[in-house]
Amino acid sequence: MTHWLFKSEPGVFGIDDLAARGVEPWDGVRNYQARNLLRDRTAVGDPVFFYHSNCARPAIVGLAEIASSPRPDPTAFDPASPHHDPKGDPATPRWYLVDVRYRRHLARPIELAELKTHAEGALAELPLVRRGNRLSVMPLSPAQFDFILALEHRPAP
Repeated sequence: MTHWLFKSEPGVFGIDDLAARGVEPWDGVRNYQARNLLRDRTAVGDPVFFYHSNCARPAIVGLAEIASSPRPDPTAFDPASPHHDPKGDPATPRWYLVDVRYRRHLARPIELAELKTHAEGALAELPLVRRGNRLSVMPLSPAQFDFILALEHRPAP
């Protein structure tokens, strides 16, 4: 089992959207490294932190889980989709997605600023707290996942 952090912009698709839908395809991933992680390492049941990015207060806001095996992302072949890839070919798909199932909102958001306070300790190897990290899909170790989850019930700094 791998633990994950998936980023999404709350103005585009946030944790409340996932809660309302229950299960949703995680489409539109157009970075090769993130694609490879989705395609090659995700498995049904893997836990996922849902992270709001590109907003005033980036934060882990909820829990989800991988709900399907990876499959080609059909938005790559749809000219009407904002995720359309003009070079996409259904016979040799380039982009993949997985379904994500909502589990719950966190008791409180765990903001990036708070996570960075642990960048020299328990979260030293977490890509999210490193400068310049832009991946929208990233694996976490079980220890990192458990450490972050435990922050949920501590007072916010």
